[in-house]
Amino acid sequence: MLLSPHANRLVSSRVAPARPVSSLLEDARHGLLQRPRTLPPKYFYDDRGSRLFEAICQTPEYYPSRTEAALLSAHADSIIEQAAPAHLLELGSGSSRKTRHLLDACDRLGRPCGYWPFDVSAGMMLDAGAALVADYAWLHVHALIGDYTGGLSGLPLRQAGRRLIVFLGGTLGNFEPADARAMLREIATLMRGDDGLLVGLDRVKDRARLEAAYDDADGMTAAFNGNVLSVLNRELGAGFPVDTYRHRAVFDENKARIEMRLVAGHDHRVQLPALDTHIDMQAGEEILTEVSYKFTPASIEALLREAGLTLTRHYEADGGDYSLLLAKRA
Repeated sequence: MLLSPHANRLVSSRVAPARPVSSLLEDARHGLLQRPRTLPPKYFYDDRGSRLFEAICQTPEYYPSRTEAALLSAHADSIIEQAAPAHLLELGSGSSRKTRHLLDACDRLGRPCGYWPFDVSAGMMLDAGAALVADYAWLHVHALIGDYTGGLSGLPLRQAGRRLIVFLGGTLGNFEPADARAMLREIATLMRGDDGLLVGLDRVKDRARLEAAYDDADGMTAAFNGNVLSVLNRELGAGFPVDTYRHRAVFDENKARIEMRLVAGHDHRVQLPALDTHIDMQAGEEILTEVSYKFTPASIEALLREAGLTLTRHYEADGGDYSLLLAKRA
């Protein structure tokens, strides 16, 4: 356990995965050496990528972050009253910016709780934790450093008191459907009878709005997407000409998902010394870097039911733009 300058109110632990988690090398071998070429989105989030994502959330086109934050602001008191948590466990906490709405509600309602952010970005998490304990005199933060996709069974959580597991940002939509169900089942297994899950899910809507949200005019999303090639160059000694790739975002109506792609600008050979090989990219060839599934009320109900969860409250944005769901074990 690592102690912070805030003594007992901000500590951190590294969480070992409960099951094997694929490495960048393994994912590059699996995703880049065959067509169609793919990379998992988790490699977006190095320190630069995390900062770029925070910038994306401030762009006018990226409605999910604003809409979810507005729902949290409007309904945080109701959420805290319903869940009555002694502990908040947040998966993929990032900067914890939106979590402040829940902590403000705890403050207003006189319901102090502990906060357990869980993320791979230690620097961002600890900076956020330091700001939180400075702003909330009653708050204790235990930052969990690791990859939550590696499993939740080894978390050093306290046994006493209700937990509210928080999974915001529409992140569940980045999982393939079977993986999303498995993730929710694992969360349900962690939950006890009176624990709650708060999850945010983006909704199916007009194609133009969806595609604009993932291709902002300022180019923040394009830079975020291209950054994954810089990660490969830095970590694996790859030779991607990053600046020659074009960002592309398209909504697949049949699969109800946004697809983010990197498009090669010209024919070129990419050396991959860590894999002792190379790949030949053709002009216009694409690397799929992220999918983001969008949901309907029917698909939300089915997803929760198949994961062994039951919906207790549905906080819905105007026009059905976004859903904030409070659920318990069925």
